[in-house]
Amino acid sequence: MTEADTSPTAFDRRMLEALVCPATQNRLKYDAERQELISKGAGLAYPIREGIPVMLVDEARRIDD
Repeated sequence: MTEADTSPTAFDRRMLEALVCPATQNRLKYDAERQELISKGAGLAYPIREGIPVMLVDEARRIDD
């Protein structure tokens, strides 16, 4: 584990098992470098702020493949 993995604001990857994209209801991919949850189907990246995923379509960044 790295220091970032144990910090109080680190994203808990086990949360991915419970989270789905609010737009498509599909699974998400964790992008550790950008601190985002990616929904390929919706073309959206949901931000993770202070270790908390912001699962609002209005807050998501549009991504291009």
